[in-house]
Amino acid sequence: MNLEQARALMHEWTAGPALRVHMECVAACMGFYAQKLDPANRERWMVAGLLHDFDYERHPTAEEHPVVGVRHLELLGVDEEIRRAILAHAGERTGEPRSTPMAKTLFAVDELSGFIVACAKVRPDGVESLGVSSVKKKLANRAFAAAVSREDIAAGAAELGALTGLDEAGHIESCIGAIRAESGRLGL
Repeated sequence: MNLEQARALMHEWTAGPALRVHMECVAACMGFYAQKLDPANRERWMVAGLLHDFDYERHPTAEEHPVVGVRHLELLGVDEEIRRAILAHAGERTGEPRSTPMAKTLFAVDELSGFIVACAKVRPDGVESLGVSSVKKKLANRAFAAAVSREDIAAGAAELGALTGLDEAGHIESCIGAIRAESGRLGL
């Protein structure tokens, strides 16, 4: 499945603009890290990011998401590495380990990209001037974007750091940059 096909499937299954923006941001971050870790497969990594939550509106329960979506992707012939990475981003529920760089990266960028978008939405210029220090300050404020797991963000940054050599600040900066590059298209 290419990126255009993945985007069409995401739009078919997802009506909410906020969830669509989230998946696009995750795809942008996946594309950034693929350039470093697996450049020949950048589009596949972006497909994983774009489709990681595509079934959420139809199947929001912990028992169904992302399992139902992954079954659908299997029927469509989407390759196993993408499907397993999507399962692994919810590994605590699905039992799928984060055993590949793609899976570790998807987990690492999922919560963080959502948090970065939340930070951008409270700024007059959106993501344009958002910096690492602002994100870290908001992370320390547990009342801000309270549903975002700070523990998952820290665990993801540590796992990804072992692959990339980036510390948490470098990871945050990388994701801000990836999202900023798409901000005009996404209205951020």
